[in-house]
Amino acid sequence: MTEIVVIKNKTMQNAIILTGGSITNSDAKTAHGLIRTGRRFNIVGVIDKTSYGEDAGNLLENKPRNIPVYSSVKEFIKNSSCNAEYAIVGIAVPGGILPAELLGDIKESIEAGLSVVSGLHEYLSENPVLADLAQKNNVRLLDIRKPRPKKELKFWTGEIVRVTAPIIAVLGTDCCVGKRTTAAMITDKMVSSGINAQMVFTGQTGWLQGYKYGFILDSAYNDFVSGELENAVVRCYDETNPDIILLEGQSSLGNPSGPCGAEFLLSARAKGVILQHSPARRYYEGQEHLGMLISLEKEIELIRVYGSEIIAITLNTNGLDLYQALEYKEKFEKEFNLPVVLPLIEGVDALIKAIDKYVADYRLKENSVMLK
Repeated sequence: MTEIVVIKNKTMQNAIILTGGSITNSDAKTAHGLIRTGRRFNIVGVIDKTSYGEDAGNLLENKPRNIPVYSSVKEFIKNSSCNAEYAIVGIAVPGGILPAELLGDIKESIEAGLSVVSGLHEYLSENPVLADLAQKNNVRLLDIRKPRPKKELKFWTGEIVRVTAPIIAVLGTDCCVGKRTTAAMITDKMVSSGINAQMVFTGQTGWLQGYKYGFILDSAYNDFVSGELENAVVRCYDETNPDIILLEGQSSLGNPSGPCGAEFLLSARAKGVILQHSPARRYYEGQEHLGMLISLEKEIELIRVYGSEIIAITLNTNGLDLYQALEYKEKFEKEFNLPVVLPLIEGVDALIKAIDKYVADYRLKENSVMLK
């Protein structure tokens, strides 16, 4: 994974986010995460020609965050009272190809003296036009999805068996349902309450937000995914002595276009799971034309087959009004006999309570095994 070497004299650097007109849809999940929270970058503006003049927080969840939306990089330079050192590509599209509508904003950013950070699979640094422009303007193109050299990657060793901290994975029923957001909310709430909670990221946005431990799963060679995940968890455990470790999940066990989750349950030994679901979404994202239905029940069954316990279900309420969201909450609580929480509406206090119960039971089981 590419490191931003120039970030060494400050804890955070000012940055703008480029969304290419997509700030209000799920492709902009990277932007959404950075607007909500960050430890690596201080977001001072968003470039989105369809929503300029708004506050990014209001667009996201009717919560002002003092992050103005500008129509162009030039408008930001002209009107913002803040300077920026970086422009971040804030979208994650299927296949990771650079959208044509972002190219102009990237060029403007480079010409304005901003280094550009991208988590796309298509590397900006390998685009001859952008590379030449960056060299002329003495800025950097940072492709954080570039995998590290194979000789630096880790195989799974089994060392994770010595990790005694409870490990909980936040998994989902599809891509882009808010797994990372929920994991971050739980982690931050626990930390604010004096609990040493650590989140292990597995996607580009977690790295951009500044979480220390993790790797970008979908840019790792398949042979090394389990080992890189294990290494991140073991490093986190050894260096922080955490009370609890939360893992950011990817995709879902049942998603035919990118099944993922077994690594978290087997290789990372996550025995507890928070399962995120989007009731308004019927089909797997990008597979609507095939009519492949998402099944919350199937995902729960698969997780249990792997020997892990569902602690709670969390709901992404996108596409629902409050009445509908509460109806689904009541329905799923009755159907699955599990706590159901709406994190962006209710917060995560109820989730913390469910996790506390799980951890207490986990400790009892561990002590019982040790006594035997």
